[in-house]
Amino acid sequence: MALLRKLLASAERLPPEVRLGPAVGEDACAIEVPGGVLIAATDPITLTSSAVGAHAVVINANDVAVMGVRPRWFLATVLLPEGTHEEQVCELFGATREALAEIGATLVGGHTEVTRAVTQPVVVGQMLGLQEDGHFVRSGGVRAGDVVFQVGPAPVEGAAVLAEEAAFHLAELPDEVIARARAALREPGVSVIEPALLATELGASALHDPTEGGLAAGLHELAEASGLALRVDTEAVLWFEPGRAVCEALGADPWGSLASGTLLAAFPAERAERAQTELEARGFGVRSLALAVAGSGAFRTDGRALPRFERDEVARVLASIGT
Repeated sequence: MALLRKLLASAERLPPEVRLGPAVGEDACAIEVPGGVLIAATDPITLTSSAVGAHAVVINANDVAVMGVRPRWFLATVLLPEGTHEEQVCELFGATREALAEIGATLVGGHTEVTRAVTQPVVVGQMLGLQEDGHFVRSGGVRAGDVVFQVGPAPVEGAAVLAEEAAFHLAELPDEVIARARAALREPGVSVIEPALLATELGASALHDPTEGGLAAGLHELAEASGLALRVDTEAVLWFEPGRAVCEALGADPWGSLASGTLLAAFPAERAERAQTELEARGFGVRSLALAVAGSGAFRTDGRALPRFERDEVARVLASIGT
């Protein structure tokens, strides 16, 4: 993270049309165009070969949605290992188009090639959205006194990846737990598009989509982007229990495991109660997780710092068991 801060700090001065550029904790960029503000995000999918195209759609769509903008246009660079069969390519693109149809976005371009540079399919996605009125939400909008909600459980993505890639090491867990973890990309799912857009309508001051480094990293990023501290109630976390079980069986800390599927949403105190009520009424699990205060970082209610994982626990565990 220190290296990333250094690299971003040394970037060239941004032109005036860039309303939001690269910054630690921010999920996308915002560029002023004649029709409004263009929101653009990009993320690769590298840790799993299962439904990689569809996963790239959702992960990139989340990054646009947490800016308060509906995702509309998708581009993808698809890198395939040598020996990939035609039916595998068709399956990948079919799943990608299904995922796009579910969220109402469209594939508008990209690049596909077979290369010895990869040993499994890799998809680098780019998602775009347009906000005609120019309004967008950023991670760095939290203010002292804001209440930060966790919307949706964690770790959902981490559960799915570990259950798929490290299944051999999970024999001690009940079959039902493993099955729920493996199906987690679909149920409860990793999309936060609809809760993010609803939170925007309800007056969220900031939104963030925790991914690598898990829920802990997401909270630290939200605090750093906003220039304050978050006092976190660790007993209030909404855990995806199959994910926590899989993590613990493999020696991974669920706090630091891939957390796509969770939304962090900050609201001014006077809007928090109504926001929670409305989100829950739409069927979203909501917990009051943190309070924004003066200072820096994320820490527990007893004053201890919340751990920060320089490497995602899923990547660390998969590397240690040689998958």
